[in-house]
Amino acid sequence: MESKKLPENTQKVLKRLGKKYKVGFSPLKIKDLELDILQVTDLEHLLAGKDPFENVSEFPFWVKLWEASMVLAHVVASLPVQGRPTLLELGAGMAAPGLVAAARGYAVTLSDYEPHILDFQRVSAAANGFTDVDFRMIDWLNPPAMPKFDRIIGAEILFREDFFGPLLALCKEYLQDDGEIYLAHDVRRKSVPKFLELAQQDFKVAVSKTTMQNEEGEKITILINRFTKK
Repeated sequence: MESKKLPENTQKVLKRLGKKYKVGFSPLKIKDLELDILQVTDLEHLLAGKDPFENVSEFPFWVKLWEASMVLAHVVASLPVQGRPTLLELGAGMAAPGLVAAARGYAVTLSDYEPHILDFQRVSAAANGFTDVDFRMIDWLNPPAMPKFDRIIGAEILFREDFFGPLLALCKEYLQDDGEIYLAHDVRRKSVPKFLELAQQDFKVAVSKTTMQNEEGEKITILINRFTKK
C-alpha cells in the first residue's frame, strides 16, 4: 500500500503516526480476503522484554497483531451474514477482525481507549477502501451511550480482572437480545477462566479451541468463546 494513494486527510494521520512510531503496511490474508494492515514495525523497542502474561498492567497490548486476533478474524469471516448486521470490536488495537467484518459487509464500529490507537485503525480502514467504519473511544468504566449491536467481538482483552465486571455490564448493555459475542484469547492467559465463571451468571457460554503456529514456529492454542444472553 502506497501512502500517496490514501485520502489526503488519512495521509496526515499516517504522517503524524510516523513521527512517533516506525510503521508500515503488512498484507493480511483471511480466507478469500486480502487486506492491508498498518502496523508498528519496531516492536522490540516498544515491548522491551515485557511478558504479556506476567506484566499485564504494563504491556502495550494494542501494538501487536496477536495470534488470537488472527483466529478471531477467521471466525468472523466464516460467520453467516444477512443484510448489514452491526458489529463492535472492543479493544480493537490493529483491528484485523473488525476490518475483516467490514469486508464481509458489516456496519463496523472499532473501539479502543487512546486516540493514537484509533488513528492506526483509521489508516487501515482507509487503505482498504472502508469509508463508513465508525471509530469510538470507549472507557469500559464509563461507557458512552451507544446503539445495540448484533455482534460484539474482542481478542486478548481479558488482561485486568478489575475490568471484568464493567466489561460484562457493557456487553449486556450494548448487545442485542438475540445477538452474540465472540472473544478469542491465548489459552495461557490465566484470567480467562475467572472471566468465564463470572460471565455465566448472565450469558450462555460456548467454548472451542484451535491450535496454530506463530512466526517462531511455536504451537499456540487459542480459546474461542461465544456468548449469548440467557
